[in-house]
Amino acid sequence: MASCSHTPATAACRPRPAQLNGLFPPSPSRGVPRSAWATRGPRAGRLVAAGAGKSVLVPVGNGVEEMEAVITIDVLRRAGAEVTVASVEDDVKVTCSRGVQLVADANIAECATTEYDLIALPGGMPGAERLRDSEVLAKLLGEQASRKGLYAAICASPAVVFQSQNLLNGRKATSHPAFVDRLADQSSAASRVVVDGNLTTSRGPGTAFEFALSLVQQLFGEEKMKEVAGPMVMYDYTH
Repeated sequence: MASCSHTPATAACRPRPAQLNGLFPPSPSRGVPRSAWATRGPRAGRLVAAGAGKSVLVPVGNGVEEMEAVITIDVLRRAGAEVTVASVEDDVKVTCSRGVQLVADANIAECATTEYDLIALPGGMPGAERLRDSEVLAKLLGEQASRKGLYAAICASPAVVFQSQNLLNGRKATSHPAFVDRLADQSSAASRVVVDGNLTTSRGPGTAFEFALSLVQQLFGEEKMKEVAGPMVMYDYTH
């Protein structure tokens, strides 16, 4: 794979250092197999990473925590998941809790009839409330839980969204320290990541990588989780 440096008149190409290939996969070119393209949901027709086939919905809204959203999306895409980022707002552009702007792949209404292997919610305030108040997302989450699909949330969202929509039902869970007292079951409230069957919850920005890697492990297995963790220099997860 060659990388290019551009001037106004010329583009000089040089060989790409071999040690970068694991960190930054080569760009797609002609001859990409049909299996490398997303086949369902709003991302249909887009190139996805090798080994894809697991579909993930990450809903976002104004006021979500940007680290939790982007880390979750990024890590899952590194693993090869087909991640659809869906806005619960009228616009696909959302402004996060610290002012970072994200542009979603779709509006949540476009995802209403799609089944996902995982639905993963970032937290943040008032973002968690925006997610809670989306009728389409509430329906998707209820159906996901009913059919034993994976669903997950971090930060305020386990308490603000899942608890209020009866998606915990006495299950072990955690949430951000400012919201954790809303959980009915406090037995795992201090844990960084809690997996109880098809439900995963976590605490906040500082646990976002652990949260995302746990989701990778559940979707793809331990070896894929280690494969993703290594280039991110998360060596505690590679042994």
